[in-house]
Amino acid sequence: MSIPYLLSLIVLVPTLLGTIPLLFVPKENETLIKRWAMLVSLVPLALSALLWIGYQADGKIQYGEVADWIPTLNIFYRLGVDGISVPLIFLTTLLTVISLWYSSHVIHERVKEYFALFLLLETGMLGVFCALDFFLFYIFWEIGLVPMYFLIGIWGHEEDRPQYSALKFFIYTLIGSVLMLLAILALYFATGTFDITALPEAFRKANVADWQRSLMFWGIFAAFAIKVPMWPFHTWLPDAHTAAPTAGSVILAGVLLKLGGYGFIRVLLPIFPDVLMNYAGIIVAVLAVISIVYGAFVSMAQVDLKRLIAYSSVNHMGYTMLGIAAASLAVGVKGLEDARAVALNGAVLQMFNHGIITGALFLLVGMLYERAHTRRVDAFGGLATPVPRYYGLVMLTSFASLGLPGLAGFVSEFMIFRGAFAIIPGIAAVGVLGIVITAAFILWKIIQMVFLGPLNEKWANMKD
Repeated sequence: MSIPYLLSLIVLVPTLLGTIPLLFVPKENETLIKRWAMLVSLVPLALSALLWIGYQADGKIQYGEVADWIPTLNIFYRLGVDGISVPLIFLTTLLTVISLWYSSHVIHERVKEYFALFLLLETGMLGVFCALDFFLFYIFWEIGLVPMYFLIGIWGHEEDRPQYSALKFFIYTLIGSVLMLLAILALYFATGTFDITALPEAFRKANVADWQRSLMFWGIFAAFAIKVPMWPFHTWLPDAHTAAPTAGSVILAGVLLKLGGYGFIRVLLPIFPDVLMNYAGIIVAVLAVISIVYGAFVSMAQVDLKRLIAYSSVNHMGYTMLGIAAASLAVGVKGLEDARAVALNGAVLQMFNHGIITGALFLLVGMLYERAHTRRVDAFGGLATPVPRYYGLVMLTSFASLGLPGLAGFVSEFMIFRGAFAIIPGIAAVGVLGIVITAAFILWKIIQMVFLGPLNEKWANMKD
């Protein structure tokens, strides 16, 4: 089934049919606003499912769209997808539908603005995964910044300093964005094109000094590393997650962090393979392993369930970056082609799996918070008795997060380490510590302290 302009429909429907019409709906009509937003969000979900079904798994760019935008500057409206972006597009539309459904039950203040901003945020995220013009990529990248700032600052939990957390998120991301914009302009002046598919060959042929290549690389690296986030660029994440409304945390962990990992694979790997192979790949690998181990240890020290899961995202996205770093160090190395492919595929799969698993964990914690109005692990105990079905869902999701064989988390982590051990065995061996520590804090802090042991009678009548 061929649908004309399929990618444009996926990207623009949330804004054209959702955000803009909602601006003209009276704010008193909350039921209509919520139902319309939900209905509109189902359209890109259905279209992204058709996109995945129709995609031919040959690794090539498909569903391409090109139109003039600013031709005098060689800027075009250029869209396209491949096997890296297709699953992330589906993940985005799926988590948006789930988030809006949850929000329709818990958001009761400034409803029109909330749902309009959420749909605008969806357009920004989808646009990043579809854009093949670097200037357009940057525009969509920035579109996603403003809605999330307001979602955290206005609808965040007051006890968690939402305005401070939103401002911190905004400043961190903006600094990275400015550095990336400077690097994009430098790339354009060196090659004369913004076409992401043409940039690798054009930049390879360009007469650019090594120090200039390095500056461009680190400018783009900063934007993506902040978004992932990698240690030590991660400090905005726990505050943003803790303050954000539940649906905001789901999207933040499930999709927005993936923009950074996607950028590494779509932009840095093909355009700067020499910089990565010569020295930057080792730096990225070391930072990835620090993120893995540090994120797991700090998660173990948390007493707030949302902060615990937020730091676990630093840990789990560290696996993604380890796979990307390993793949970058094996470019063109004979005998490591298979290991490189396994590591890179594992990294892409880890982004998808982490989005599903951690999005579910934040949703489950949000449901608990709506009932108990606390997220402290030491405030619970024995919840498996009054809420056994909820306990079963948390168990399943937690075991997937710690990488239990048979569940999604295991598959992607195994692929990453299978590839990384063949390329950077010493660094990969240190990263394995993260798996052990992750299992420890999930079993102890989530399963043991919240659900097992003597029942706290305060929650004896909690609804399942």
